[in-house]
Amino acid sequence: MNLHDLSPVPGSRRKPKRLGMGLGSGQGKTAGKGHKGQKARAGHSVSLHFEGGQMPLSRRIPKRGFSNFRHATSYQIVNVHDLSERFDSGAVVGAEELAAAGLIASASEPVKILGDGDISKGVTIKANAFSSSAKSKIESAGGHIEVI
Repeated sequence: MNLHDLSPVPGSRRKPKRLGMGLGSGQGKTAGKGHKGQKARAGHSVSLHFEGGQMPLSRRIPKRGFSNFRHATSYQIVNVHDLSERFDSGAVVGAEELAAAGLIASASEPVKILGDGDISKGVTIKANAFSSSAKSKIESAGGHIEVI
């Protein structure tokens, strides 16, 4: 196969409509745009929520409430049993170590330790937040907690 042998698939390329080429073409005179009006003009573009100058529905309806979503802190979650599986006793575990072990996605975002599972190793853990059950399980296993 050579470059000069290549051709488009039959039926994949068609010529554009020749708009406004006389009444006999079927697309003459107004070129399929109807008579006058905003959509018949050159360069027309109307956004979906535009209602012809009338006050849009999104502004007519009263607004209530408050969403805290953009202000809420979202934590990366690590469970206690994941820590006991991946780290030895006496280890100091921070965000960098958790990211290296593949337990969290990013070392720069906040981390919260939850108490799902059991831990039997005394590990020092540095995180942004701890659940109460995680605190008690880590401390009862001989570990230490440091809130960043």
